[in-house]
Amino acid sequence: MAGLDHRFGWMTGPGCIYWASLLLGAAGHFITVYAMAENRFFATTVRIQEERGHRVVNSGPYSVVRHPGNAGAILFNIALPGLLGSSVAFLPAIATIAITMLRTWMEDEFLQRSLPGYTDYTKRIKWRLIPGVW
Repeated sequence: MAGLDHRFGWMTGPGCIYWASLLLGAAGHFITVYAMAENRFFATTVRIQEERGHRVVNSGPYSVVRHPGNAGAILFNIALPGLLGSSVAFLPAIATIAITMLRTWMEDEFLQRSLPGYTDYTKRIKWRLIPGVW
């Protein structure tokens, strides 16, 4: 979408959008990397890693939200259209964010059913992605 937007000049935004998006994208990337560093069980697929002694991680960013890696990915996806200089690129970004939210909900349900101690963790850490919201 961003490439087509650039080629045909559908929509553009002011230059300050780029710099704000750069900061937001960097924050999203930092949160995701921090979550990966804090959680040795972090993976792109959802499964219980019994062979590695999988347990609930509740330190670092996991003491604020239950899925900080996904939260960081959402921030990055919000920033991406601004980094690309394309308002039209918000359409696929919104779709990606919706899919990430659905995945987060499904992953949370799976972990509550399958990972010992996770249900207690959800009682302490109420928010999946955004403190005070969801």
